[in-house]
Amino acid sequence: MKNATLHQFEVFAAIARTGSFTKAAEELFLTQPTVSQQMKQLTKAIGVPLYEQIGRKIYLTEAGQAVLDASKNITSCLDQLQEVIADLQGLKKGNLRLATITTGKYFVPRLLGEFRQQYPGISISLQIGNRQQILERLANNLDDLYFLGKPPSNLDINIRHFLENPLVVIASRQHPLVKEKKISLERLVNEPLIMRESGSGTRMAVEEFFSENRLKMNVEMEISSNEAIKQAVYGGLGLSILSLYSLALEGINGPLAVLDVEGFPLQKHWYIIYQKSKQLSIVAQTFLDYLFAHDEAVSIAQIF
Repeated sequence: MKNATLHQFEVFAAIARTGSFTKAAEELFLTQPTVSQQMKQLTKAIGVPLYEQIGRKIYLTEAGQAVLDASKNITSCLDQLQEVIADLQGLKKGNLRLATITTGKYFVPRLLGEFRQQYPGISISLQIGNRQQILERLANNLDDLYFLGKPPSNLDINIRHFLENPLVVIASRQHPLVKEKKISLERLVNEPLIMRESGSGTRMAVEEFFSENRLKMNVEMEISSNEAIKQAVYGGLGLSILSLYSLALEGINGPLAVLDVEGFPLQKHWYIIYQKSKQLSIVAQTFLDYLFAHDEAVSIAQIF
């Protein structure tokens, strides 16, 4: 037991979380042979089997679950120690771990600039994924704060309304609807739509809107990437409904046009969430306070 290392516990936790040596290696930026070797050494140090592999799936033994619980306790203790040290050093050092759904990549990095200038010693990690991936990270307490467009209703979490998130209908500038005003929803549902995958926050918000209006969307294609959706729209494959923030790089006068459609933009919001049971680190609390003290600097006008 005394020969087990923190790195081995970290690798083991990643395997337990992902259920795969390959996925754990990708997450930790390690090679698969390195991950396998670390697990052999940890198993030898513990003295009993920690997992079973059936096909490609990893299942923890009773001892493995105990090791996983211990690794979480170790991580929690180290985080608490880091908080104390960061406080003593006046935030000259510390880690800030953030996670956002994919649309957040258009504005969250911009929020970090001035904060980083004030606290240059802070190391920042920003994880970007789809809604399901971010909710899994939240459930596993992997980050400090999470940016979501639609908070989950089945978790005990703190929810802070942060920013407006208008959803708009977009088309290629060559599309005939670009020149029209006050386009009806009935006209819109006759057009092929290119939408995010089922389960995404944007998709759920749009489906709810059309259901309230007793209309069914004509979803021609599902794509799990905003950038790929924009390329498909630009290529004339159909229309889409995305967050206005997804046009941040092109600008509202770029190759894609925002259509004037009845009921749009859908006025949604961005939220910052974290588990109620979580004691925010001093660094995370400072960042949260910073955001709400400077909320005028993160309006849509500033992003565009």
